[in-house]
Amino acid sequence: MSFPYSNGGYIQLFKGANIECLLQGMKKIFEHMGKVPTCIWFDNDKTIVKKIFANGERKVTEAFARFRMHYGFESNFCNPSSGHEKGHVENKVGYSRRNMLVPIPKFKDIVEFNRQLLIQCDEDMQREHYKKNVFINILFEEDKKAMRDIPKAEYEIYRIEKLKSDKYGKLNFDNRKYSSGPQYAQRELMIKADAFSVAIMDEQYNTVQVHKRLYGEEKESMKWGPYLELMSRRPTALKYTGFFRELPQTLQDYLTVCDYEQKKGALRLLVKMLEQSELDIAIEAFRFCIERGIKDLDSIWAKYYTMVCTHIQVQDVLLNTKTPDVVPYTVDNSIYDNLLAGGVQYV
Repeated sequence: MSFPYSNGGYIQLFKGANIECLLQGMKKIFEHMGKVPTCIWFDNDKTIVKKIFANGERKVTEAFARFRMHYGFESNFCNPSSGHEKGHVENKVGYSRRNMLVPIPKFKDIVEFNRQLLIQCDEDMQREHYKKNVFINILFEEDKKAMRDIPKAEYEIYRIEKLKSDKYGKLNFDNRKYSSGPQYAQRELMIKADAFSVAIMDEQYNTVQVHKRLYGEEKESMKWGPYLELMSRRPTALKYTGFFRELPQTLQDYLTVCDYEQKKGALRLLVKMLEQSELDIAIEAFRFCIERGIKDLDSIWAKYYTMVCTHIQVQDVLLNTKTPDVVPYTVDNSIYDNLLAGGVQYV
């Protein structure tokens, strides 16, 4: 989002270009500024514009219309195929990419990274305007004076769809599959999706599973906990299930050679691991132990625990260079000799 008068601007980073990502980025910029522009110009992106009429009017998507109504801004649109009409924001995209996204940043939490980006944009405004010989942040304060206050009520951005799960309890949303649980197979469920997550709800809108939203080449998100819990009750039938064939090969090989009790315990151990981390960490713990000939569950759990609890720092033991004085101690057994010599009389 760029502001031509001051040459200020903000950027937010997302994995996709859906309406949830677009509105989430605008919402975070509004909240950071504490203000909302009275009028915003947009291009004719399909997430916003459903149809362009002959007189130039636009039919916007319902999600965008609700968002616009809540924040109270007006929307204008560039003419189709007229990139020169939004030259300022295009230049701002290039400037921000070169100065904030080169080299390619690495991060674990995109929400926190976006928060840092907003701070970086504030810091970037502490420089002179290319033409007006005034600092951008001073001009931007004038921009903000012309804006309206942000609404007190928070706006929640999400999309809800009703879908039917397949025989494995998986739902197809945006051409990607998300698991719910074996008990929800062949049932109508609700999907509540925002820019970062997908929540699966039952008919009473109770959340039964939450996934990270998939983007790019990711095609399926599988939460194995409910399925492994079910399999642990009938471990002898495990190899005949479709779920077993979907398990990583490392786990298939391990479970195949286990006896009944070992198999049952291993499945329960996996459920316990998945309560604390993703499946790939559990697989790595099993792989590490199997390659070294270690198959007992206590050792596998110990390896797993060292992988997920890296935040625990063990303090080094510092030895005192001076050996403490030890008082000599001599054992005195004379009291026992006297007792034995006198004998003991039993009644």
